[in-house]
Amino acid sequence: MLRYALRRLLSLAVSLVVASLVIFLVIEVIPGDPASYMLGINAQPDTVAALRSELGLDVSKTARYLAWVGGMLHGDFGTSYTYRTEVAEMIGERMWISLPLALYALTLSTLIAFPAGILAASRRGSATDLGVMGVTQLGVAVPNFWFAMLMVLLFAVKLRWVSAGGFPGWENGFWPALRALTLPAIALALPQASILTRVMRSSLLDTLSEDFIRTARAKGLNRRQALWRHALRNALIPVLTIIGLQFSFLMAGAIIIEQVFFLPGIGRLIFQSISSRDLIVVESVVMLLVFAVIVVNFAVDLAYAWVDPRLRR
Repeated sequence: MLRYALRRLLSLAVSLVVASLVIFLVIEVIPGDPASYMLGINAQPDTVAALRSELGLDVSKTARYLAWVGGMLHGDFGTSYTYRTEVAEMIGERMWISLPLALYALTLSTLIAFPAGILAASRRGSATDLGVMGVTQLGVAVPNFWFAMLMVLLFAVKLRWVSAGGFPGWENGFWPALRALTLPAIALALPQASILTRVMRSSLLDTLSEDFIRTARAKGLNRRQALWRHALRNALIPVLTIIGLQFSFLMAGAIIIEQVFFLPGIGRLIFQSISSRDLIVVESVVMLLVFAVIVVNFAVDLAYAWVDPRLRR
């Protein structure tokens, strides 16, 4: 198990180095100079040159890349061109919204998908199975931002149960903050729950047709006992893969949802930074999200080895 984990750690480190190079090169080729954008089209060339020097944009791209990576290794993500604030501080403030939102949505997605997928697989071909698959097909087809706007119209505008958007802050109490994240989390969770339900059902059905399940049934276990004692654990590997991918998507892909609900999270920070050509913020936030994706995949790989001991070899 230790050797397997060390191999995965080495792969993680190589992935991070490659990702940092790709992110830096892709963002650096975006048209537009941040200094010229900040000063406007009527700015004098010497003023632009002075601001470029102040922002550290007048050195070579290699030096900027090494300074950026070296700073991140020490926890220094640089200073925002636009807000003149430490990027790490900006990320820390926004992360306390985006991370709980992603975890909340992932929890809801898992709590919905596991029972629904197991129920559909245990009653294959029945009206229950067809109903679950029909609902999940609708969940996959409906865009989450459209569903989010419908929920705003129903629960915020018509019923007035919750506010239409915004975030009160955790300092104002846990329940008010959690309440503000509930509608966005549901909007994010339902499409992901539909995908996870279908994967859970398909994986369980494939596992239930294996020889070891037939052997368990021949030894006297009924279908329900064989499902819970033997099939479920063996069906978890593709499900764990989807859960890992979903967490990554929920962290990085909530830009539109955060815009709909006016949540000052990481997604909205990326949107605002791209609009203002604040390249150092975009690079650092994207790199942090890539790091989160790679770490989650590493955790999923370890979960594979725990679920299936054969992978440890």
